[in-house]
Amino acid sequence: MSQAPSFWSKFSGARGMAIALPRTAKQFLLITVDFFGLFFAVWAAYGLRVGELPVLPLWQILLFAAAPAFAIPVFMLNGLYRSVIRYVGEKALWTIVKCMFLATLLWASLVFFLDVQRFEAAPRSVPILYFMLGTLLVAASRFGARWLIWLPVRRVNSSRQVLIFGANETGIQLANSLGQGKEMFPAGFVDDNPSLIHKDVSGFRVYPPERLPFLIDHYEIADVIVCLPDASSARRREVVAMLESHQLKVRILPPLADIASGKNLVNLVREVDVGDLLGRDPVVADPALLGKCIYNKVVLVTGAGGSIGSELCRQIALLGPCKLVLFEQSEPALYQVHRKLLQMGTCEVVPVLGSVVDQYAVSNLFKAHSIQTVYHAAAHKHVPLVESNISEGVKNNVLGTQNLARHAWQACVESFVLISTDKAVRPTNVMGATKRWAELVLQQEYEQSIQQAQLNGSNGTVFCAVRFGNVLGSSGSVIPLFREQILAGGPVTVTHPEVVRYFMSIHEAVELVIQAGSLAKGGEVFLLDMGDSVKIVDLARNMIQLAGFQPLDPVTGQGDIPIQFSGLRPGEKLYEELLIDKENAQPTSHSKIMSAHESLFSQTEFQVLLEELLSCIEQNQIDRAKALLLKVACQ
Repeated sequence: MSQAPSFWSKFSGARGMAIALPRTAKQFLLITVDFFGLFFAVWAAYGLRVGELPVLPLWQILLFAAAPAFAIPVFMLNGLYRSVIRYVGEKALWTIVKCMFLATLLWASLVFFLDVQRFEAAPRSVPILYFMLGTLLVAASRFGARWLIWLPVRRVNSSRQVLIFGANETGIQLANSLGQGKEMFPAGFVDDNPSLIHKDVSGFRVYPPERLPFLIDHYEIADVIVCLPDASSARRREVVAMLESHQLKVRILPPLADIASGKNLVNLVREVDVGDLLGRDPVVADPALLGKCIYNKVVLVTGAGGSIGSELCRQIALLGPCKLVLFEQSEPALYQVHRKLLQMGTCEVVPVLGSVVDQYAVSNLFKAHSIQTVYHAAAHKHVPLVESNISEGVKNNVLGTQNLARHAWQACVESFVLISTDKAVRPTNVMGATKRWAELVLQQEYEQSIQQAQLNGSNGTVFCAVRFGNVLGSSGSVIPLFREQILAGGPVTVTHPEVVRYFMSIHEAVELVIQAGSLAKGGEVFLLDMGDSVKIVDLARNMIQLAGFQPLDPVTGQGDIPIQFSGLRPGEKLYEELLIDKENAQPTSHSKIMSAHESLFSQTEFQVLLEELLSCIEQNQIDRAKALLLKVACQ
């Protein structure tokens, strides 16, 4: 049995019908309400003056009807019928007062003229009472109607009205989608396009950005959605930077490439990420370079459960490999990445639990799976942890790389790509030094593979390293740490006010790593264009503001979350570099990838150094090992 519609459903239906009326019909309705309302106002003013509501003769009815007849043209000339009732603001109240004063003055002139002609039309106090009552009724009709229109919205959504920045086609679709839900309701658009400002788009008013403070106060706006899917990253950063100064919770709709699947737009709205402020417009990937070392091949990813490794696996799985082998020493991390790849269902995925330091495990890995391409992402990369665990850093980052690379060329692997870091350039910490040693190990193994290939008459393994800076959101990044500290109410800790770093999204970094590996001829160190460096203290301020707070000013005491400077950690630099010798960098066919051939030690010389390092580790001479690491890495 069908249930009778509730009061609120009937009211919402009537509201929807009223909003859907043509503009001319709404204006005619408002003029009619004003006419009868003002007629009642002048009649009530006369009644208040004489002490009763009298029955009027015809000539006096016509005189009282003249009051709204004077007022309505004045209202028209001053734009009272051009405004949209549901968006009418306090500024309209002053306009109503001015219009009523002028209209009352015109009507009072008529009354005064009739008094001169001895008609005794009305007492002199009636126009004053009419002005007061008329102003009250006209204002009440507009603000009362606005309150009624927004009443069901406020009932369902409480204070969850949102503004949409971007009165474009996608913004209109988003507004319509939001209007059908219960989470948020669009209060209007914000756009800086002069041709749209103060107009109605799909039933919603378009406001200029300068009106944001008024809208926030007047409509209790706490959220804004940036809907610029076809805009550049620079444009989106500019808009988000402007909005974050208004104490708003900012969300963003992804670029067009991310919404091409046709999903509900509301589900695609996400929180603004710091990458929206720091990111760059990515260069479109070259499909030939992406697939060259992967398509229809057996691919191995070491460190498959890490931030870079898991993204490598995800992108590789979409490029049509014959088999994807995951090598990871952390059981929980391996389980998670394997489970997600199985859900994708694009290729055969083989999880292998083990460490790159384990010679037996690595040897069996290459024998069992006939690996053709290796992406070596396994490494200890947290600077403070490696600094206090030098032996483990050397074993995993240096010896592990040597073990994996040697078994790779012995198994006739076609391509081997080492994931390196900008901290390997003139390092001041152990982690960076071990990664520079890993690059040197790779070059030595490349030389040996060439010699072996010449003896066997084969092509040999193409070895290369790809060096880049911080990736947004990785486990070693400051961004997750800052996010935790902000959620805890602060303080946000920054090592030094002048420390700067390069940042890149994980997706773009991995995409470039894959393409760089396809460009390799052998022995290169590839350098990814990281864009401009970013001050970490500015990053901290941006993240605080994106979370809806303000950094605490230590001088004035104003703000929410303090930023504290903890001092540079052992081995930490104010800035990072990508090149040892800037004159050695050469462009490649990809605009975001450079190539360098850096100076090598001879095989004999480097072997002596490596044995000395191993001797230091075996004899637990940690200080001596650290000194040797840094000395060699900085040459």
